[in-house]
Amino acid sequence: DFAAEQLADLVGENEGDLIVETTIDAGLQRVAQKAVRGEIDLEGADLHIGEGAVVVLDPNGGVKALVGGRSYASSPFDRAVKSLRQPGSAFKPFVYLAGLESGYSPDSVANDAPVNVSGWSPKNHTGTYGGEMTLRYSLAHSINTVAVRLAGDVGRWKVVRTAKRLGINSKLHDDPSIALGTAEVTLLELTSAYAPFANGGVLARPYIVARVRNGDGKILYSHRPDNPIPVIAQAYLGPMNDMMNATIVYGTGKQAALPDHVAGGKTGTSQKSRDAWFVGYTAHYVAGVWVGNDDCSKMKNVLGGTVPARIWHDIMSY
Repeated sequence: DFAAEQLADLVGENEGDLIVETTIDAGLQRVAQKAVRGEIDLEGADLHIGEGAVVVLDPNGGVKALVGGRSYASSPFDRAVKSLRQPGSAFKPFVYLAGLESGYSPDSVANDAPVNVSGWSPKNHTGTYGGEMTLRYSLAHSINTVAVRLAGDVGRWKVVRTAKRLGINSKLHDDPSIALGTAEVTLLELTSAYAPFANGGVLARPYIVARVRNGDGKILYSHRPDNPIPVIAQAYLGPMNDMMNATIVYGTGKQAALPDHVAGGKTGTSQKSRDAWFVGYTAHYVAGVWVGNDDCSKMKNVLGGTVPARIWHDIMSY
């Protein structure tokens, strides 16, 4: 469906047969579908998880696998492309990148203590405070107070601008809670906005149609790579990868770890576990996983570091 929707823009209205070659890797697509269905069949009833979605991209934005839901037969709605949901802490890399660009480093010391912004007092998931810690540790353990303070220090408008620059196209507000991912995004755009961390700092626009021919074999469209648009300066790429790797090595994303590959990523959980995400990458693939319910009802203590991280791990292991 996603590929078919692109065709009118790419080749106009066509009466005859079209042969459409997509970027999808059939083996990876099957594994991704199986991973979503398997995990939800296994734990969905107990944890109140009704749906899931997956996007796997190559570092340039080619869609290698796309799962829009648990079962196309029972619901053809595409949750990967069309569903707007709160990313929670999976939005924090844009806060931290804006921080690095404003002069902070992974070793900069932040204070995890109660914070109050115009009467709003966000808490950490654990309900505790850890005092002084590095930015690296605070991102790896997804410390909310540090992210809110950091966004306030560098300017929330800068955080919004950074997210937009990396490929978030949905409308973003600049309220204090933006640091904790309360503006809704799609899984596809969030995953593609992580691609610059994997590809050397270049914008990756997602695409699924590689080539279109007519019934006679004449090429009507062939995807041409964009001219590279740098969106992360080299000076900040290493430090960001260092912090995102810490999330998987000793932080909230440990269940996503791949024994044979260096990876980076971030967990995300929206308020009351309505959404749980894991978005991460190696040098070869960028993948995002979302689980939740279509009616936005609460799941039972499902965090980004649990079911989504496991689905991500299974797909990326393949």
